[in-house]
Amino acid sequence: MNKTDRMLAIVLELQRHKILRAEDLAATFETSVRTIYRDIQALSEAGVAIIGSPGQGYSLIEGYFLPPVSFTAEEAVALLLGTDFIEQWFDSRYAGHAQTSRRKLEAILPEAVANESSQIRKNFRMFTSPRNQLQTHERANLEVIHNAMLETRKISFHYNKRVAEADGNTRSVRTAAPYGLVFMQGWVLVAWCELRQSIRHFRLLRMTELAALEAEYKLPEDFRLAQYKPPDDRHLLVKVLIRHEIADQARETGSYYLETMEEKEDGWLATLRVRQPEELLQWLLGFGSGMVVLEPEVLRERVKNELQNMLKRY
Repeated sequence: MNKTDRMLAIVLELQRHKILRAEDLAATFETSVRTIYRDIQALSEAGVAIIGSPGQGYSLIEGYFLPPVSFTAEEAVALLLGTDFIEQWFDSRYAGHAQTSRRKLEAILPEAVANESSQIRKNFRMFTSPRNQLQTHERANLEVIHNAMLETRKISFHYNKRVAEADGNTRSVRTAAPYGLVFMQGWVLVAWCELRQSIRHFRLLRMTELAALEAEYKLPEDFRLAQYKPPDDRHLLVKVLIRHEIADQARETGSYYLETMEEKEDGWLATLRVRQPEELLQWLLGFGSGMVVLEPEVLRERVKNELQNMLKRY
C-alpha cells in the first residue's frame, strides 16, 4: 500500500473506530509506528482534524467526516435503499459490490447521521416476493447481456413470446445488438433485432440459450437510451364492464394497457388499448364473470372460445 492510500485508510479507520493508538494503526497497515507518526503529521498539515490524546491514541474531531462524503440522513437512506435494490435486481457482480458499498457508507457516516438514517430505514422495506426469489435465470441473462454491451458484441437467444404468431408459434430464434436495459417489473432488453430489422424489446425472463457472439456491433450515434421512446402501436380499443365488487382489485392488479376507468350504474367501464386482442385474454379470464367484454366483437368471441375449451377439460 502506498503512502496516499494508507493515509486515506487511516482516516477511514479513525472514523470507524473513533480512537486508535499508533501501535494499532501500525499493526493494521503492517508498517512501523514511526511511519504512522509521519502519516498523522501529514494528515494534520493537510487539514484533517485529527487530535492526539496522551495514553489513549488518535481520533477525529467530532463532526468531522471525509469530504466529499457529507450526507444528510435522508440522503444516506436514499443511497442505502439503492444498494438494497441493486443487490436484489442486478447481476451477481454488482450485487456483491452493493453489499461492500453499503458497509463502507455505513462506516463513514457521522454517528448522529448514522443513527438517524438507521431509524428512518426501519420504516422502509423492499419486499422480496416469491417472484423475486426466482431470479436466478433472469440474473444470469442480465450478466451475459451486460458483458456483451460492454464489449459491443451481438447476442443470440431463443425467445418465448406471450402471444403466438399467426402460425401459432410462440418460440423464435433471435440475433440482436443489445442497446440498453430497462427495468419495468423485471428487466427488458432494448435491442436491434436482425430478424425484424428494427428495434425490439425482450423480457429477460423469456430468453433461453442466451449467448454472446464474436460478431461486434456499433451503437448508432443518434441513439440515447435516456431519450428513447418506443413507438406506440396499440391501436385497438377495448371496452370492458367491470363489476363494482371487483373494481378495486382490477385497479390494483392493473394492466399496462389500461387507459381509463369510469363508474357507471351497473359497474365500471374500462377502456384499454392493445396491439392485438390476445394480449388481454389472460387478464380478463383471471377475473371470471366479474368482467364482460363489450367490444370489439373479435375479443368477445376469443373469450367465448377459450371458455368453451376450458369446459371441455372439466
